[in-house]
Amino acid sequence: MKAVKIPASESRTALVRRARRINRELAEVYPYAHTELDFENPFELLIATVLSAQTTDLRVNQTTPALFAKYPTPEDMAAADPEELEQILRPTGFFRAKARSVLGLSAALRDDFGGEVPGRLEDLVTLPGVGRKTANVVLGNAFGVPGITVDTHFGRLVRRWKLTAQQEPEKVEAEICALFPKSEWTMLSHRVVFHGRRICHARKPACGACPIAPLCPAYGEGETDPEKARKLLKYEKGGYPGQRLKPPADYPGQPAPPLGAG
Repeated sequence: MKAVKIPASESRTALVRRARRINRELAEVYPYAHTELDFENPFELLIATVLSAQTTDLRVNQTTPALFAKYPTPEDMAAADPEELEQILRPTGFFRAKARSVLGLSAALRDDFGGEVPGRLEDLVTLPGVGRKTANVVLGNAFGVPGITVDTHFGRLVRRWKLTAQQEPEKVEAEICALFPKSEWTMLSHRVVFHGRRICHARKPACGACPIAPLCPAYGEGETDPEKARKLLKYEKGGYPGQRLKPPADYPGQPAPPLGAG
């Protein structure tokens, strides 16, 4: 198998067709794709997403059960003792800064939004520690409002596939949004992130085990031998636990262990 050659003069129509075919293929590979943060309501998802910066979703999921048991509402969180909050958040890293963000956004929800998470992007981005990426995660997964979430995995893959050359997340978001129907935005985000975490890794992609290899202009950057490539697969693709302690019912892998269990 060889890398797909994308002509420098690829037409807009050809680009759109290629992008949408990649999305269709990923939908078949990951029909169960979902946000990998555990949450029961918009407030929990908002907090979990803020905490996910510079750490894994797994570590956040292992930390939030104790956090939400003690501070289940914005009012409770806003009134938390900063030092006690920091100790709970310590496993997620950068815990002092994260505690400040959590306290600030909880107070803003209490004071400015009646203790409810707003369902509009322009309101969400006014909260401390909340940018477009976090806002789109919350809107897409807690409110059903379509949005593309440009995290490091998403940006890396869409550039690897030559769907965009942009580096800035907002410009990536705008260009990718223009390639797909709005109804696909949220699920596209999940599928691409799932693929980036499981197969198309940053340093050593498992090209030889990749189901969309025939569509990929970067094929060959990673391991192309099928047997060696299979050993690089992660999470359910490699037979290992996922990142959620409470995954959706249709998730085919194993739940992640709680904090301290492994």
